[in-house]
Amino acid sequence: MRELSERTSEFTDSVIRRMTRIANRYGAVNLSQGFPDFDPPKAMTDRLAQVAGEGPHQYALTWGAQNFREALADKYEHFSGIKVDPDSEIVVTCGSTEAMMASMMSVVNPGDKVVIFSPFYENYGADTILSGAQPIYVPLVPPAFDFDAELLEDAFRQGAKALILCNPSNPCGKVFTYDELKIIADLAIKYDAYVITDEVYEHIVYAPNKHIYMASLPGMRERTIVCNSLSKTYSITGWRLGYVIANPQVIDRVKKVHDFLTVGAAAPLMEAAVTGLKFGDDYYEGLAAHYTHMKELFCGGLKNLGFTFTEPQGAYYVLMDVSEFGVKDDVKFCEWMTEHVGVAAVPGSSFFREDVHNLIRFHFAKKDETLNAALDNLATLRAKADGFKE
Repeated sequence: MRELSERTSEFTDSVIRRMTRIANRYGAVNLSQGFPDFDPPKAMTDRLAQVAGEGPHQYALTWGAQNFREALADKYEHFSGIKVDPDSEIVVTCGSTEAMMASMMSVVNPGDKVVIFSPFYENYGADTILSGAQPIYVPLVPPAFDFDAELLEDAFRQGAKALILCNPSNPCGKVFTYDELKIIADLAIKYDAYVITDEVYEHIVYAPNKHIYMASLPGMRERTIVCNSLSKTYSITGWRLGYVIANPQVIDRVKKVHDFLTVGAAAPLMEAAVTGLKFGDDYYEGLAAHYTHMKELFCGGLKNLGFTFTEPQGAYYVLMDVSEFGVKDDVKFCEWMTEHVGVAAVPGSSFFREDVHNLIRFHFAKKDETLNAALDNLATLRAKADGFKE
C-alpha cells in the first residue's frame, strides 16, 4: 500500500474526547470535555420541536439561512458596536471548529507562519498543520498567563501572516485586557498580519473582567477574522452552529472553502436558533450569573480541599496543579484518577507547547449535584494518591 498523508502522520486522537470515553468506561464524573449537563433554553427547544414538524428540512443557502445571518449580525452589533453586513460579511459553519479551519485555509498558504499562544485549544495546532502552515508558539506564563511583548514581536518578525487569539481563553480562563489586545493589534498592523479570534466564551466572563472585541480596536476591523459559535452561549454543543465574521474579501474566500468542506449548516437547527439570537440582555446577564455560581461552587470546593489552581477570569475551565503528587506523566495521572478517584480531567500537556506536566484541566459547566459529586470524589484524591504508579 502507498504511504498515507505525511501531513497528518504526527496526529493523535483528541486527548479531550479520549478522556470522555475513559470517563464513560469507568462511570466517572466527566469534567474533561467541555459540554454542560443541563438543558438549553426552553424557548429554543420548543421552537426546535415546531421546526421538526413544519421545516425547513432541505439545504439552506450554503453560507447560512438569511434570517439566521441577519439575527447574528444584529446580535454582534449589539454587543460589539460593529455593524456587519449579513450578506457579505458572515458565513455560517458547522461549529466554530469548521469556522477556524475554513478561515485558516482561506488566509494561509503552505509554508506561511501562524502565531499561537500557549497554552492553546488543541485544534489550533492541527488546523495550522492541515493548512500547511508552520506554528510559532508564544508562551502565556502562569499563574497570570501574561505574555512577553518582545517575544510576541519576535514571532511577527519571523514573518507570521496570522495570529490565533482565543479570548476568553481555553484552557487557562484568561481574559485579555484592552492594553494586551492593543499590543497584539499594533503588531498585527505593523507586520501586516491577520488576527483570527476564537470568541466562543464571549458571554462567560467573571466580574470585574470584560470581554473586548478585537475587531473594535483601531485599525483592526478589516484584519480581524472572528470565529464563534452558539455552542457555549446557549448550551447547544451538539447543534454545531458556528460562524465567521470578516471583511467581504475574506468572507468571499471563506464561503468557497466552506462550500467544499461541509456544504452548509443544518437548516432546522438554524431556524430554531434564531429564537436564541433574539434573546434580550436579561438572558446574557442570567448566563453570566449562572456561570459565576458554578465557578464559585467548584473553585470554592477546590480551595476548601487545599488544592492549588488558577481561578479563571472567563470561560469555564480550571487548571489545577498536581505537583504535590509527584506527577511526571499527566496523561497517566488523568487516566488513573478517572478510574480510581472517579473524576475525569484533561492532562495539561495537551494544551502546552512547553514541557508542562504538572497541570490538569477541569471544566465546571455542570449542575450543582454533578460538581458536588466531583468534589466529594476529589476529597479522596490524597488518600488514594499512593496507589498511583507511573
